[in-house]
Amino acid sequence: MSDTMHHDDQKVTTDEEQEQLATRLREAREYLGLSQEEVAEYLKVPRASISAMEMGKRKVSSLELKQLARLYKYPLSYFLDEDEDAESKQLHDATIRALFRTARELSDQDRQQVLRFAQFLRQAGPAPAVPDDDVKWW
Repeated sequence: MSDTMHHDDQKVTTDEEQEQLATRLREAREYLGLSQEEVAEYLKVPRASISAMEMGKRKVSSLELKQLARLYKYPLSYFLDEDEDAESKQLHDATIRALFRTARELSDQDRQQVLRFAQFLRQAGPAPAVPDDDVKWW
């Protein structure tokens, strides 16, 4: 393989990673119901910078990414695509998309209620494990 081909393969991977990061940033912001303006104020950058990040047209600095992960309440690894196997990542992404699609069809008041419930769940921590034989489906 020539150096040029290797460099081109690396560029494709980097472009795909940039696009994936942009998508995850946008979905996380939208999931929380934050505007680009609100995020821009939090980061102390112009709103156009947030738009460019979410379109993959602007690189996100490591400090900005840490701040965004904190704001969006996601682990940094989610945005960096680390520590997740492909199946769990696809399940997580599909769940986020399904929640977004469903919430989009709700009234503003109902979306606010869903957001409050999600915030409650996040604060409550993980649900306790229930043995399979204790689960009743009726």
